[in-house]
Amino acid sequence: MDAVNASCASTTSQDLLRDAVVRDLGRQPYEPVWRAMQAFTDARSESTADEIWLVEHDPVFTLGQAGKPEHVLMPGEIPVIHVDRGGQVTYHGPGQIVAYPLLDLKRLKIGVRDYVCKIEQAIIDTLAEWNIEGARRDGAPGVYVNGAKVAALGIRVRRGCTFHGLAFNIAGESTAPFLRINPCGYQGLEVVAMSDLGGPSSLDAVKPVLLAQMARQFGLSPRRDTALPELLAAA
Repeated sequence: MDAVNASCASTTSQDLLRDAVVRDLGRQPYEPVWRAMQAFTDARSESTADEIWLVEHDPVFTLGQAGKPEHVLMPGEIPVIHVDRGGQVTYHGPGQIVAYPLLDLKRLKIGVRDYVCKIEQAIIDTLAEWNIEGARRDGAPGVYVNGAKVAALGIRVRRGCTFHGLAFNIAGESTAPFLRINPCGYQGLEVVAMSDLGGPSSLDAVKPVLLAQMARQFGLSPRRDTALPELLAAA
């Protein structure tokens, strides 16, 4: 399902906080994490706790379901993987926080539009911690600073449950490969990292703030678990 952009009201969940498992997967290749997300989503039941996975991927370009190969200009040594999220082509790699919210939207009583808005707001509020003003752009999901994209969204919803998620550029090294593609299908779109905007270059400095803002938006009480997902651990 494609992410949708709309006029977003800045609201947070007021219901009783729900437990959510947080797993920091560290540095991982893309495909095993993707397959583990699929397996988790397919196997979960109405009683399965929501999870949020944080990861820093090895370099990869991913092309969404509606992705056009012509937007991949010069991949070079970086692999291109066709995936089952919405959207066009994007890049994941070192210096970038990728967050995968694995949430039951039916249980949270929110729709896809609100889900996208809440993710964007969590990123905007994270940027604000360092006095950086983030904004949405009509028809182009993600978060922008002065017209340059600092975070991208690509989601999938299956049986009312989400996987895939957001990619947030933190260190400057995370942006150069975007010159090899038309980011999210937009020719000439400028991509920027948080460190370019006066924020930190350390992922560890940003992760707890982003996690807290996501928990606030979705009414979650996060608890950390050091165990890798079963499929990923096996890989």
